[in-house]
Amino acid sequence: MHSRTTLVALPVVLAAAALASCAGGFSGPGTPSAAEIDALTQQIVAQSFHDKGIVKVQQAFAEDETLRACNAADVAGKPLDAETAKRIEALNMQTVKWPADGKYLGDWKAGEALAQSGRGMTWTDTAKTPNGGNCYNCHQIDKKEISFGTIGPSLYHYGKLRGVSDPNAPESREVVRYTWGKIWNSKAYAACSNMPRAGHKGILNEKQVADLVALLLDPASPVNK
Repeated sequence: MHSRTTLVALPVVLAAAALASCAGGFSGPGTPSAAEIDALTQQIVAQSFHDKGIVKVQQAFAEDETLRACNAADVAGKPLDAETAKRIEALNMQTVKWPADGKYLGDWKAGEALAQSGRGMTWTDTAKTPNGGNCYNCHQIDKKEISFGTIGPSLYHYGKLRGVSDPNAPESREVVRYTWGKIWNSKAYAACSNMPRAGHKGILNEKQVADLVALLLDPASPVNK
Protein backbone atom coordinates (compact mmCIF):
# COMPACT_ATOMS: atom_id res chain seq x y z
CA MET A 1 0.00 0.00 0.00
CA HIS A 2 2.05 2.92 -1.26
CA SER A 3 1.30 6.39 0.03
CA ARG A 4 0.47 9.15 -2.40
CA THR A 5 3.02 11.38 -0.64
CA THR A 6 5.77 8.92 -1.46
CA LEU A 7 5.04 9.19 -5.16
CA VAL A 8 4.89 12.99 -5.05
CA ALA A 9 8.22 13.20 -3.22
CA LEU A 10 10.07 10.76 -5.47
CA PRO A 11 11.90 13.35 -7.64
CA VAL A 12 13.27 15.08 -4.56
CA VAL A 13 14.30 11.81 -2.97
CA LEU A 14 16.14 10.79 -6.13
CA ALA A 15 17.92 14.12 -6.35
CA ALA A 16 18.99 13.99 -2.72
CA ALA A 17 20.06 10.36 -3.06
CA ALA A 18 22.17 11.18 -6.09
CA LEU A 19 23.96 13.92 -4.20
CA ALA A 20 24.41 11.69 -1.18
CA SER A 21 25.88 8.99 -3.40
CA CYS A 22 28.41 11.46 -4.77
CA ALA A 23 29.23 12.67 -1.28
CA GLY A 24 29.66 9.12 -0.03
CA GLY A 25 31.89 8.10 -2.88
CA PHE A 26 34.26 11.05 -2.77
CA SER A 27 35.85 13.20 -0.12
CA GLY A 28 37.86 16.36 -0.07
CA PRO A 29 37.31 19.90 -1.32
CA GLY A 30 34.01 20.41 -3.09
CA THR A 31 32.23 17.46 -1.49
CA PRO A 32 28.78 18.62 -0.29
CA SER A 33 28.02 18.24 3.39
CA ALA A 34 24.80 16.74 4.74
CA ALA A 35 23.61 20.27 5.60
CA GLU A 36 24.29 21.44 2.05
CA ILE A 37 22.38 18.46 0.63
CA ASP A 38 19.43 19.25 2.92
CA ALA A 39 19.50 22.89 1.83
CA LEU A 40 19.56 21.93 -1.84
CA THR A 41 16.68 19.51 -1.30
CA GLN A 42 14.62 22.30 0.23
CA GLN A 43 15.51 24.53 -2.72
CA ILE A 44 14.35 21.84 -5.16
CA VAL A 45 11.07 21.51 -3.28
CA ALA A 46 10.50 25.27 -3.29
CA GLN A 47 11.25 25.58 -7.01
CA SER A 48 9.61 22.42 -8.33
CA PHE A 49 6.48 21.91 -6.23
CA HIS A 50 3.42 23.99 -5.44
CA ASP A 51 0.01 23.49 -3.87
CA LYS A 52 -2.50 22.01 -6.28
CA GLY A 53 -6.04 21.08 -5.41
CA ILE A 54 -6.20 19.28 -2.07
CA VAL A 55 -2.47 18.46 -2.16
CA LYS A 56 -0.39 20.91 -0.14
CA VAL A 57 3.42 20.98 -0.39
CA GLN A 58 3.92 21.59 3.32
CA GLN A 59 1.78 18.59 4.21
CA ALA A 60 3.27 16.33 1.54
CA PHE A 61 6.83 16.88 2.74
CA ALA A 62 6.13 17.04 6.46
CA GLU A 63 8.59 14.92 8.43
CA ASP A 64 8.46 13.43 11.89
CA GLU A 65 11.15 11.63 13.87
CA THR A 66 10.40 8.35 12.09
CA LEU A 67 10.80 9.76 8.59
CA ARG A 68 13.90 11.74 9.53
CA ALA A 69 15.59 8.63 10.91
CA CYS A 70 14.61 6.44 7.96
CA ASN A 71 15.50 9.06 5.36
CA ALA A 72 18.90 9.55 6.98
CA ALA A 73 19.46 5.78 6.87
CA ASP A 74 18.50 5.71 3.18
CA VAL A 75 20.94 8.52 2.38
CA ALA A 76 23.68 6.74 4.31
CA GLY A 77 22.89 3.54 2.41
CA LYS A 78 22.51 1.38 5.50
CA PRO A 79 19.69 0.22 7.79
CA LEU A 80 18.89 1.81 11.12
CA ASP A 81 20.90 0.51 14.03
CA ALA A 82 18.97 -1.92 16.21
CA GLU A 83 18.55 0.48 19.15
CA THR A 84 17.14 3.29 16.98
CA ALA A 85 14.86 0.89 15.10
CA LYS A 86 13.46 -0.45 18.37
CA ARG A 87 12.81 3.08 19.65
CA ILE A 88 11.10 4.14 16.40
CA GLU A 89 8.89 1.05 16.45
CA ALA A 90 7.89 1.73 20.06
CA LEU A 91 6.96 5.34 19.20
CA ASN A 92 4.78 4.18 16.33
CA MET A 93 3.17 1.41 18.37
CA GLN A 94 1.85 4.10 20.70
CA THR A 95 -0.11 5.58 17.77
CA VAL A 96 -2.00 2.41 16.87
CA LYS A 97 -5.70 2.99 17.47
CA TRP A 98 -7.53 -0.25 18.12
CA PRO A 99 -11.19 -0.55 17.03
CA ALA A 100 -13.44 1.47 19.30
CA ASP A 101 -16.18 -1.19 19.16
CA GLY A 102 -13.75 -4.07 19.64
CA LYS A 103 -14.63 -5.50 16.21
CA TYR A 104 -11.53 -6.10 14.10
CA LEU A 105 -13.23 -7.65 11.07
CA GLY A 106 -15.52 -5.84 8.70
CA ASP A 107 -16.80 -6.82 5.24
CA TRP A 108 -14.24 -8.58 3.04
CA LYS A 109 -16.13 -7.60 -0.13
CA ALA A 110 -15.76 -3.93 0.80
CA GLY A 111 -12.12 -4.70 1.61
CA GLU A 112 -11.55 -6.13 -1.86
CA ALA A 113 -13.00 -3.00 -3.49
CA LEU A 114 -10.79 -0.92 -1.22
CA ALA A 115 -7.69 -2.94 -2.14
CA GLN A 116 -8.38 -2.31 -5.82
CA SER A 117 -8.84 1.44 -5.45
CA GLY A 118 -5.97 3.90 -5.68
CA ARG A 119 -8.14 7.00 -5.49
CA GLY A 120 -7.97 9.72 -2.89
CA MET A 121 -5.43 12.30 -1.70
CA THR A 122 -4.21 13.25 -5.17
CA TRP A 123 -4.56 16.69 -6.77
CA THR A 124 -7.27 15.40 -9.13
CA ASP A 125 -9.41 14.23 -6.19
CA THR A 126 -11.66 16.34 -4.01
CA ALA A 127 -11.68 16.29 -0.24
CA LYS A 128 -14.85 14.17 -0.45
CA THR A 129 -13.26 11.48 -2.65
CA PRO A 130 -13.13 8.22 -0.63
CA ASN A 131 -9.54 7.03 -0.19
CA GLY A 132 -8.60 3.64 -1.53
CA GLY A 133 -6.12 1.20 -0.06
CA ASN A 134 -4.18 0.74 -3.32
CA CYS A 135 -3.04 -2.64 -1.95
CA TYR A 136 -2.49 -4.30 -5.34
CA ASN A 137 0.12 -1.67 -6.11
CA CYS A 138 2.52 -3.58 -3.83
CA HIS A 139 0.99 -6.99 -3.09
CA GLN A 140 -0.50 -10.05 -4.70
CA ILE A 141 -3.76 -10.72 -2.86
CA ASP A 142 -6.19 -12.71 -5.00
CA LYS A 143 -4.76 -15.48 -7.18
CA LYS A 144 -7.08 -14.42 -10.01
CA GLU A 145 -5.57 -10.92 -10.09
CA ILE A 146 -3.02 -10.73 -12.92
CA SER A 147 -1.70 -7.24 -12.23
CA PHE A 148 -0.04 -6.53 -8.90
CA GLY A 149 3.15 -5.08 -7.46
CA THR A 150 5.96 -6.97 -5.80
CA ILE A 151 7.37 -4.33 -3.44
CA GLY A 152 5.55 -6.11 -0.64
CA PRO A 153 5.15 -9.85 -0.06
CA SER A 154 2.31 -11.88 -1.53
CA LEU A 155 -0.72 -11.86 0.75
CA TYR A 156 -2.47 -14.75 -1.01
CA HIS A 157 -3.57 -17.34 1.58
CA TYR A 158 -2.67 -14.83 4.30
CA GLY A 159 -5.09 -16.24 6.86
CA LYS A 160 -4.78 -19.86 5.79
CA LEU A 161 -0.98 -19.85 6.11
CA ARG A 162 -1.34 -18.48 9.63
CA GLY A 163 -3.78 -21.18 10.65
CA VAL A 164 -6.77 -18.87 10.97
CA SER A 165 -9.90 -20.92 10.29
CA ASP A 166 -12.09 -18.76 12.53
CA PRO A 167 -10.83 -15.18 12.97
CA ASN A 168 -13.25 -14.70 15.88
CA ALA A 169 -11.80 -17.58 17.87
CA PRO A 170 -9.59 -16.75 20.89
CA GLU A 171 -6.61 -18.54 19.34
CA SER A 172 -6.74 -16.18 16.35
CA ARG A 173 -6.65 -13.00 18.41
CA GLU A 174 -2.89 -12.43 18.13
CA VAL A 175 -2.90 -12.71 14.33
CA VAL A 176 -6.00 -10.52 14.07
CA ARG A 177 -4.48 -7.78 16.26
CA TYR A 178 -1.18 -7.91 14.38
CA THR A 179 -2.98 -7.57 11.03
CA TRP A 180 -4.97 -4.57 12.26
CA GLY A 181 -1.88 -2.93 13.76
CA LYS A 182 0.23 -3.53 10.67
CA ILE A 183 -2.35 -1.82 8.44
CA TRP A 184 -2.88 1.02 10.91
CA ASN A 185 0.81 1.79 11.34
CA SER A 186 3.27 -0.53 9.65
CA LYS A 187 6.25 1.22 11.21
CA ALA A 188 5.22 -0.06 14.62
CA TYR A 189 6.45 -3.46 13.42
CA ALA A 190 9.25 -2.50 11.01
CA ALA A 191 10.72 0.96 11.62
CA CYS A 192 11.39 1.86 7.99
CA SER A 193 8.69 -0.20 6.31
CA ASN A 194 7.76 0.92 2.78
CA MET A 195 4.11 0.44 3.69
CA PRO A 196 2.27 3.69 4.50
CA ARG A 197 0.94 4.31 8.00
CA ALA A 198 -2.58 4.09 6.66
CA GLY A 199 -4.60 4.60 9.83
CA HIS A 200 -2.14 6.83 11.68
CA LYS A 201 -1.84 9.23 8.74
CA GLY A 202 -5.57 9.34 8.07
CA ILE A 203 -5.41 7.55 4.73
CA LEU A 204 -7.90 4.93 5.94
CA ASN A 205 -10.53 5.10 8.68
CA GLU A 206 -11.42 2.41 11.22
CA LYS A 207 -14.14 0.86 9.06
CA GLN A 208 -11.80 0.62 6.07
CA VAL A 209 -9.07 -1.00 8.15
CA ALA A 210 -11.61 -3.52 9.47
CA ASP A 211 -12.69 -4.31 5.91
CA LEU A 212 -9.07 -4.96 4.87
CA VAL A 213 -8.52 -7.18 7.92
CA ALA A 214 -11.57 -9.18 6.83
CA LEU A 215 -10.23 -9.44 3.29
CA LEU A 216 -7.04 -10.99 4.64
CA LEU A 217 -8.49 -13.23 7.34
CA ASP A 218 -12.10 -14.15 6.52
CA PRO A 219 -12.19 -17.78 5.29
CA ALA A 220 -14.85 -16.74 2.75
CA SER A 221 -12.51 -14.15 1.20
CA PRO A 222 -10.84 -15.04 -2.12
CA VAL A 223 -7.54 -14.46 -0.34
CA ASN A 224 -7.98 -17.73 1.54
CA LYS A 225 -9.52 -19.85 -1.22
